[in-house]
Order: sequence, then structure tokens, then C-alpha cells
Amino acid sequence: MTRSRWVSLLMILVILVAWEGYCRFFHVPDYILPPPSRILAVSVSRAALLFPHAAVTALEILLGIFLSLMVAVPLAVLMFFHPSIEEAISPFLVASQSIPVFALAPLLVIWLGYGIASKVLMAAIIIFFPITVSLLEGFKNCGPEYVVLFRLMGAGFWTRMRLLYWPWALPYFFAGLKVGVTVATIGAVIGEWVGSQQGLGYLMIQMNARLRVDMVFAAILWLSLMGLGMWKLVNVLERKVIHWK
Repeated sequence: MTRSRWVSLLMILVILVAWEGYCRFFHVPDYILPPPSRILAVSVSRAALLFPHAAVTALEILLGIFLSLMVAVPLAVLMFFHPSIEEAISPFLVASQSIPVFALAPLLVIWLGYGIASKVLMAAIIIFFPITVSLLEGFKNCGPEYVVLFRLMGAGFWTRMRLLYWPWALPYFFAGLKVGVTVATIGAVIGEWVGSQQGLGYLMIQMNARLRVDMVFAAILWLSLMGLGMWKLVNVLERKVIHWK
């Protein structure tokens, strides 16, 4: 294990010990701020309740990632192929991220209902922007000398895209994907807060109304582990795909 990893673990341990000590020393009620030991115990003991809701949220996030990739990759290629399209679409891309997600969530629930569709679309809206921008930036940063070489060899745009632009942009693509999967939980959970009958966001709202703050923190812990797991998975996939990096 590297030194930086040890430092990171030590910082986490210090924060948890300080949190635990504060709650114990000042006798903070669990309905205000439960200690980490209580949160961990609830996360394990109530796993049978947490897991089905976590599975729903995970499905929403995965479908949101898939939907965002289906839109982001062709859109980035199209904007790179036609710079005029990029100029026309860019304001709408920025506007889609400037609108608070809390303002979009109620509208999506009204339009798409309380089912999974509104949560998937909410997650996709948050995810697709970093993927699109990162991939497009990767295409643009391709070495000009290689572009000239491919053109001299008579390679058309789609041949250059397949053999040059896409491999060159893969590190940028995975950088955007890692950002996307870590924020994907935000869209899904906010959608569940606004209107849902299942999911970790729904469970958090229900437990908060009952002053079960330990369960709220347990749901947050499961969400954090979910986001960390997806980020690690993308890292592994990146090392497999970009083996030359």
C-alpha cells in the first residue's frame, strides 16, 4: 500500500474517532447525530431493508449511465465532425447544467410519473454533460502531426475517428465517465426525494420523518459505497481498455 493511501486511511480514521468521541462525550442523541459505530451497526443489521432499496437506486443509476452514453458519445462525435453544430448546441448543453436539478425533478415526475423513468432521466441529465465535454475535448486535442499523417495516407474522417481520434480521446472519455458515475447518485436520489415509492432516496425521506437519523446515515453510507464501487469499476475498465496509458 502506498504512502498516500496510508495517509488517506489515517485521515478517515481520525475523523471517525473524533466524531465518535464527540457524540459519546457530549451525549448527543441519536436522532440528532448518531456516532459512526451506531451507523455501521444499523447498516449491517438493517441490510435486509436497505438492500432492496439500494438495488432500485443502483438500477436507476446504471440505466442513467447507459442512456447518457447513448446520447453523449454520438453527440460528441457529431459536434467534432461539424463545429457549427457544436456552436449551436453548446448553449443548450451549458443551460442543461445551469438549471438546478431540484427544479427539473418535479417536472420529470409530472411528465414521466413516479416510476423508474423519471429517476433514470434525471441521472442521465447529470451524467451526460461531463462525458460529452470530456470526449469532445479529447477529439480536439489529438496531435496535429498525426492528423496530417493520416490525411497524407488518404484516411477519411471515419477512418481517422476509428484509428486515431477515438484511441486518443479514450483517457478523456474515462475521465468524464469517472466524474459522471460519482455524481450519478445525485440525480437518482433527488428524483426519489421528489416522488417515489422505493429507492434509497425514498427510504431517507421516510426515515427522516420518523427521526431515524441513524437509518438516514446508513442509506448515505450505502450510497457512498455504491458510488465508490462504480468509480473503482471504471478505473479497472480504464486500465483494461487503455493498457498503453
